[in-house]
Order: sequence, then C-alpha cells, then structure tokens
Amino acid sequence: MKPLSRRTLVLGGLAAAGATALPARSSIITATAAVPYPFQLGVASGEPDASSVVLWTRLAPLPLNADGHGGMANADVAVEWQVSTTSTFTSLVASGSVTATYGGAHSVHVIAGGLNPDFDYFYRFRAQGHISPVGRTRTAPAIGTNGRDLVMAFTSCAHYEEGYYTVYRRMAEDTPGLIMHLGDYIYEYGAVAGRTRTHAGSTEIVTLADYRRRFAQYKSDPDLQAAHAAAPWIVVPDDHEVENNYANMVRADSTPALTTAQWTARRTSAYQAYYENMPLRPAQANNGNSIPLYRRLRWGNLATFHMLDTRQYRSDQACGDGWKVCSDADLASRSLPGNAQETWLLDGLAQHYGTWDIIGQQVFFARRFNSTGASMDSWDGYRASRARIQQGWVSRGTRNAVVLTGDVHRAWASNLMADYNNANSAVIGTELVTSSVSSGGDGDGATTIPDVGTNPWLKFFQNRRGYVRTTMSPTQLRADFRAVGKVSEHGAAATTAKSFVVQEGQPGLQAV
Repeated sequence: MKPLSRRTLVLGGLAAAGATALPARSSIITATAAVPYPFQLGVASGEPDASSVVLWTRLAPLPLNADGHGGMANADVAVEWQVSTTSTFTSLVASGSVTATYGGAHSVHVIAGGLNPDFDYFYRFRAQGHISPVGRTRTAPAIGTNGRDLVMAFTSCAHYEEGYYTVYRRMAEDTPGLIMHLGDYIYEYGAVAGRTRTHAGSTEIVTLADYRRRFAQYKSDPDLQAAHAAAPWIVVPDDHEVENNYANMVRADSTPALTTAQWTARRTSAYQAYYENMPLRPAQANNGNSIPLYRRLRWGNLATFHMLDTRQYRSDQACGDGWKVCSDADLASRSLPGNAQETWLLDGLAQHYGTWDIIGQQVFFARRFNSTGASMDSWDGYRASRARIQQGWVSRGTRNAVVLTGDVHRAWASNLMADYNNANSAVIGTELVTSSVSSGGDGDGATTIPDVGTNPWLKFFQNRRGYVRTTMSPTQLRADFRAVGKVSEHGAAATTAKSFVVQEGQPGLQAV
C-alpha cells in the first residue's frame, strides 16, 4: 500500500501528542480497564462557513454491539473538544465541553465558532480519560473574497461487502480542502457469503439499532476514518441509507415485508442514524420520518454549493421504475426534487453568489438513452422537471452551472444541453459523475462511452472505482477523474484516467 504523506499521518497519528494540554475536569472519567477506548469510529468535521465548522465524533468502544449503542452504558458522557492552528495543540483558538447522550447514540455535533475565514485548523476530543485522533479542517473564505483555490474531492457508493475503501485513502492523501459525499454511504442489505468483506447481520437492516450498527461497521474502517480526518465534508444521502430506490413514501420492493407503519418507522430510524453519524449542523437533525437536508453552502465568492435531496420529495418513478421507454416521464406534474425544492434551487441560482454554482446531487442528470429506453430512477424519468431547472438557470443568467452526481458506480462526464433533441443545441452546463468507492467491485476498466451515437454530449466513461478531484479558481474548474485498479485487494494506487477543464463563462468540457 502506498504510504501516507507526512501531512496525512499527522491527522491520525498525533492523538497522544500534547495530550496534557487538555485540562482535567471532574466530569471526565479516569481511564481504567473498565472504560475502553471510546473513539473507535474516528472524528470528522463538516459544513464549513467563514467562521465556524461542525466537529463530530461518536463514542463506541464496541462498535458492533447488537443494541446499536457501541458498548456504551445508558448514561450521558461529557466530551471535551479543542481547536488549534497546530497539530500539537500548543495553543488553542476554541475549546469547550458537550454532553453525548445515550438517546443520541453518544454522538456529538459541536459548532466550533469564532474561527478565521479561509484557514486550516486541527481538532480533537477527549472523553472518559481517553483522547481522540486528530482531524484537520478548514473554514470557507469570507463573503466578498475568493480565498485560495479550492481542491475538492467527491465520491459516492461505498458498499462495504464489495471492496476495500482504498478510494477514501487516496482522497485523504490528496489533502483536499473539502470532500463531498453524494450518497450511499452505507448499504442496507444483509450479509452475502463469498464477498470481499461481510456485513454484520445476516438480514436487511430495518431498526434504529440495525442502522446504528451498520454505520458503526462502515465508520470503523481506517481508510474512511483517514478521509474524514483529512478535510471537512459536505454530505447528502441517496437511497441505500434507507432502502434501495425508494421515492418519497413509496417503497421500490416488498422485501422485507413491512406495514405502512413499519415502513414509516424504518425511514425515521434511518434518518436519525444518518444524522447521528454525519458532521451535520443541528439544523439538519431529523424530525420524525423526515430530515431537512437540501441546503446551500457558500465558499466566499468562489463557489456556491446547492446540495439537493432527490429521494424524500420525488414523485414515484414512472412506469414501475427500471430502464424503459415511458411517456409519463414527460408529465409536467412530476418532479424529482419536488416542487418546493425546484423553486428553492432556482431562487438560489438567481442570486449569483459565487463564480461557480455547484449542484451536488445523486442521480444521472444528462439525457442518457439506450436501446431499452432510459433509467426511470434518474432525471430521464423526470424530464419536465429537468427541463424546468435547466431552462430556469438559463433564464436567470447562471453562467457556470456544474452538476455533480453519484449513484451509477461508473465515471462519466457530460455537457448539458438546452435541447437534448438537437445535437447542435447550446451547451448550458456541465455534469461530472463520480464512480463509486467500492460498489460494483473492481470493474473491467472499459472506457468506450456507451451509446454515444445517440447521446453525443457524453464525453467520458470509465468502469473503475474512484473519485473526482476538482480544483476551482476564479477562471476555471479542473476535474481529474481518479481511479484505482482494484478494490478486491487493499491498497491499490490511484491514477488519473482523464482530466477536463471548464472555463469561467464557457459551459462545457475541454479535455486537458
């Protein structure tokens, strides 16, 4: 396995350094054999703005306990936190204490405020006499400034059983300023024999304890922990955080058999576990069987991130889901993000807050037809909804719309067209589709673009696992499609399969 850089090693390897800087408090339990190390799930940060960032951890000395509480007793625990400009914590810029509750699976979401804009920081926690690994985070530039060029990596789809998390490790080694995850952080399926790794639990997860345990298993992976410790994250879920291909309150299949009340309870449990395990602000906490996840984050004047939720509010998939020809996909009454979220997105795009309007979302956006039709789970199943959004950003003068996508376990790049029925239509935006962390296994390495004859706006395809590394400046956005050769074996190197740039004010891909 390729060794980590010294900078990355600092994040996970200096947990003990400077430990005495944490003041002793009576609320902290003295470390004994009866109080095992509680930071088995690592640390994370997220949702940065110009003066604050969310710091996350979850106490779980025995992550795979069947009750979902990770070996923690039914009692609240005081957790101390610190933020410093150095990894040795010789001086502090922010610190405090927060209570991790049994009802919240002993997760904590600290808003560390009073920070400088466009600045790198280190953070750590202490609880029950133990100190956590060290994480690195970063704040956004101040509004009115561009700040430094932003390196942001994004990926999706990390089926634990289908491969190792080498992609996460390679992302961490790039020392990005920001990481975006576009869904399928966990998979809900039961264990399947003969795969690279095995889920804990033989049946599909349904209860709150199930979801908490599944998150704990995934978050125990050291490569995922390295990626969380390397940079702040922005996250949105897709379907597998709840159930495959669900749409609003409609299930995609009947296995396992659930009553309406049981399905509602399952959604509630899934959303609660998602919030507990992600570095989200309290404003994103679940409320029963819903969770408010579409939101906007501003990166100074450089970029605005419009993060979409394409599951909770969508119309049911047309014509029974799947790949097919279906005229119902053109019905104006149907929406993928829901009418309220469509309006919210277009209102934000009209503001022109930053040079780059980045739309972070889950499913394939450009038109992609083949001999059997199109995917009814993607935007091709909601064509009127897509047209309203595309025409909306054109009419609002959005110069640099870039759609980021996950879900399909393959890397793609595409121009977005004003009219997909006219190959000579104007290019009005760009779509970058990340491959998966591990879902789909190694892949065959194919690079021939499927059905490009009927979809000439598609410019790149690769069937390997990987991520996209973007570099944003005021004049261009560069996208490097990074791929690893294997995930069935641990530690493969990453290579750049293809690079493109998008020039400011000139939508569309230019090969590098």
